[in-house]
Amino acid sequence: MKIDILTVVPGLLESPFTHSILKRAKEKNLLQVNIINLRDYTTYARAQVDDYPFGGGAGMVMMVEPLVNAIEALQKNTAYDEVIYLTPDGNTLNQSMANKLSLKNNLLMICGHYKGIDQRVRDHFITMEISIGDYVLSGGELAAAVLTDAIGRLIPGVLNDETSALSDSFQDNLLAPPVYTRPEIFRGWKVPDVLMSGNHKLIDEWRHEQAIQHTKERRPDILK
Repeated sequence: MKIDILTVVPGLLESPFTHSILKRAKEKNLLQVNIINLRDYTTYARAQVDDYPFGGGAGMVMMVEPLVNAIEALQKNTAYDEVIYLTPDGNTLNQSMANKLSLKNNLLMICGHYKGIDQRVRDHFITMEISIGDYVLSGGELAAAVLTDAIGRLIPGVLNDETSALSDSFQDNLLAPPVYTRPEIFRGWKVPDVLMSGNHKLIDEWRHEQAIQHTKERRPDILK
């Protein structure tokens, strides 16, 4: 999979893809992440990419021309399955969305900044608009990193144990059950006996019951 990320501040994305699981995904050539500087595509003086909004109001708006220049230049070399705009008013990211995107080959992510991007870009180029939550960040870079991580870990071969992702929270509309590891007893706190029984049928049943209970307590909306 190839993910291109178009941003005004590429330095914000230097670290997330150089560690842990996404680093291994890149080293295995399963995931290619390219950070692209929007300022390389502007024709305005001093690499300008934003201007005041028509009609007045506070804040700045990312200009249509640099964005379109960048998108069209990138599209000449890559046929994108989706052109994604990270924005607070997009559809909220969930596991189902990440699952579907992980099956794609080429994605372009556009990081909003300031007060957002010129609406004409959204009208004519964007195919998906995604939010990572009901709050506002300074820009879409951290959201792009979150989305890339959610997608990248699902690519076959990225995780050492591919079944691990299947037991994550939200994969079956349930939160994950409690997990334990060594030592079996710590300060008198003991691991549930069923997990030490070796009976995998009972363990699976226990985990499912715990997942249901956990979800009822913390996210009853998911069960609905």
